[in-house]
Amino acid sequence: MAHVTDYVEGTWTALDLVQRFGAIPLHRVRLNPPPGTATEQDVIDAEAHEDRLCELIDGILVEKTVSVYESYLAMLVGRILGNYAEAHKLGIVVGPDAMIRLEPGQIRLPDVGFYSWSRLPEGDLPRDPIWGLVPDLAVEIISKHNTPEEMSRKLLEYFTAGVRLAWYVYPNTREAHVYTAPDQQVVLGEQDALEGGDVLPGFRLGLKTLFAEPVKAAKGE
Repeated sequence: MAHVTDYVEGTWTALDLVQRFGAIPLHRVRLNPPPGTATEQDVIDAEAHEDRLCELIDGILVEKTVSVYESYLAMLVGRILGNYAEAHKLGIVVGPDAMIRLEPGQIRLPDVGFYSWSRLPEGDLPRDPIWGLVPDLAVEIISKHNTPEEMSRKLLEYFTAGVRLAWYVYPNTREAHVYTAPDQQVVLGEQDALEGGDVLPGFRLGLKTLFAEPVKAAKGE
């Protein structure tokens, strides 16, 4: 895997970015600071001063991409997970602005993250802007601007760092891909359900419920 140390100032091209992330829209790649030179502080500053959520990958700031609908799905999953975790005293749930250090210089922001109590030292929540704690479960709501290369790499980084379970939710096809390892995948359709397994024992969320139109669901349609 290439890292920031591979960078030689003035040599980065669009091809270099494509090799790392696939055909990623270039508007998602921050050019200031130049690709290859960004630091963890730049991630913090982008959120604090520009209200922009960026991941740090090989010294590159890459903006998270999300639409209103994807944001709604992320909040819905987070709310349901959070309610379940609280009711069963399993842990806590964080949202898409939680900056997580998977390894030095590699900062990721899953759309939803679940932390079991065993992953939180003495039950206390760190106050650092970037957590060095890896979630048990990482959830990603896949948008049209996410590339397969980008998300495959992210998946590998998650499990290398210690994530136990990952859900990739695809709104366009109304399905979800469940991973217990980067090479162990189950594809769920609208008649199936996301289950917590050993990470969230007893948890179940039907995809039909997840993808239901909220106004119609509220009216009982």
